Amino acid sequence: MFSINLMPNILINTCVLGVMYILTSLGFAFIFNMLSSINLAHGALYMIAAYACYYISMLFGASNWVAMIISAVILAAVGLVLERFMFRLFFNDFDKIIMVGVAIMTILQTAATIASGTKTLVITSYATGSTIIGKISISNEKLLTFGIGLVLLLASLYLVNRTALGRQMQAVSQDRLGAALQGININKVSALICAIGCALAAIAGCLMGAYQGLSSTMGDTMNLRILMLVMLAGAGSMNGILITGIVMGFLDSLFPVIIQGNAASAAAIAIVVVLLLIKPKGFFGHEM
Repeated sequence: MFSINLMPNILINTCVLGVMYILTSLGFAFIFNMLSSINLAHGALYMIAAYACYYISMLFGASNWVAMIISAVILAAVGLVLERFMFRLFFNDFDKIIMVGVAIMTILQTAATIASGTKTLVITSYATGSTIIGKISISNEKLLTFGIGLVLLLASLYLVNRTALGRQMQAVSQDRLGAALQGININKVSALICAIGCALAAIAGCLMGAYQGLSSTMGDTMNLRILMLVMLAGAGSMNGILITGIVMGFLDSLFPVIIQGNAASAAAIAIVVVLLLIKPKGFFGHEM
């Protein structure tokens, strides 16, 4: 049952979930804006990175931090492969992109199910204990997850808005042919962005694996959040993703307190559907 005393915890969870949603969605948005492709395997990549982190840590005795870095590097390499043999190969062929994305998602989910069965695994905490701020006790795990997510988010925004690669990204997303005529290697830029986007999703998956646990369906849950978040923001709007990510984080933090069980998730989705009926083009961009 909701109580005003729960608001501090709701706001803390909003910050953590919001930053993780935004971080994961950035890679999806990069690919959509630059390649006009929808990567339905993005949530599955987020999920498989978390499993990779868990098994690297458990089987090889690596620390969580080392396992997370290795997972991010592996997913960056996967991003390069996807760009070369999926997005570039089937550029402007929407149906094949969707089919390949669904196939990859199914394969990765099946692999995760075979590896763990129906068990819910948990990555060992990256931080233990708690911090007292005023009268509020906040777990260090939440603070660390939020802090890392925020730093990576700010770094991503700096990359897009303040670097040569970011300017090349914007040029490619606006006009691929025009960018190529200006001497930009559009394939190289696309490959780098796919690698960065997948690496960001990997780090988010590893952090959320410690925060919420692992399951073979966590990729589906994140995929749904990504699609809702990007549609609410409006295709092409990076700033809109920042706002709608916090909105989604708030809904997913508030409704479980008010409504029990799966109805909480359904209520959040229903609100997003109503908002899209009001603003079908999203709030900050153009229609997908």
